[in-house]
Amino acid sequence: MTRPRGFTLIEVLVALAVVAITLAAGLQATGALTRASGRQSDQWLAQLCAENELTRLRLQRQLPGTGDTDSVCTQAGREMRVRLSVLPTPNPNFRRVDTVVEAAVDGVNVRLLSLSTVMGRY
Repeated sequence: MTRPRGFTLIEVLVALAVVAITLAAGLQATGALTRASGRQSDQWLAQLCAENELTRLRLQRQLPGTGDTDSVCTQAGREMRVRLSVLPTPNPNFRRVDTVVEAAVDGVNVRLLSLSTVMGRY
């Protein structure tokens, strides 16, 4: 009597389970990469907005006054809010400038970037 060839039902079900788990892990990894790419793009656009505001302050060629200002920056069709906070330093010839860029993501304001620098008297 010869033994029949082929796979048993249990072996087939185990193989299907392994394939299903592998595909689910692949889908999660793909989703994570897509979200990371979107975050990287948003942060790059926020970096452009922050650099533009700091450059605008430098081009005024005077020491910025202390206080907070808000502005809207549009990059690649996305509107972002740029908040500048100018603070005094112990040396009156310098000011600390903190820049925060926020954007609405799924209806919630999310901080995309924080950037700080020191500006001196020209």
